[in-house]
Amino acid sequence: MKQIRIPSYLHDVFGEKQTFGSILAILLFGGILTAALYWVFPEMTNNLPVWRSTVALLLIFDIFSGCIANFSASTSNFYAARKTNRIVFIAIHFHIVLVALLLHCGIWHSLAIWAYTIIGAFIVNALIGKRSQLFVAGLLLSAGLGSMPMLPGIPPYVLIIGLLFMLKVLFSFAVDHYGKAQHDSGEAA
Repeated sequence: MKQIRIPSYLHDVFGEKQTFGSILAILLFGGILTAALYWVFPEMTNNLPVWRSTVALLLIFDIFSGCIANFSASTSNFYAARKTNRIVFIAIHFHIVLVALLLHCGIWHSLAIWAYTIIGAFIVNALIGKRSQLFVAGLLLSAGLGSMPMLPGIPPYVLIIGLLFMLKVLFSFAVDHYGKAQHDSGEAA
């Protein structure tokens, strides 16, 4: 499939080259799931100013779209070749807490999900180039996904956002899915 050269200001999102189909899938997944979440749970934006609802929905779209984008070879390989960018990317992912603050709901749940996800992502990131990376990432993801629904009183839409946030950062992003970091560093898997 033909690759599209991505403008440099979008490299952090799509990598350097991406197929049209991948871009379309990423944007449709994020857009459709965000719209469905809002459709099913319109109460999440009740009594909020339009600007807060809009910013929250854009951040949710970013979480959902990024979850899929980070699985693409282009995005995964872009970050695998840039250790500093990887660390910065993990560190700045405070989206879920911002969404909770904007929606004024599930703040403590979001803080717990964020802390677990970021700590787990740094652990997984530290294992790049090691055979155990995928196993540890899967273990941490499974523990997080299995525990999250047991958080007392978690609103269902916060749970959905949290599940995909954790998948996005801890597994989709932190794992070197295509072995680019191993290849570039000369290490064997």
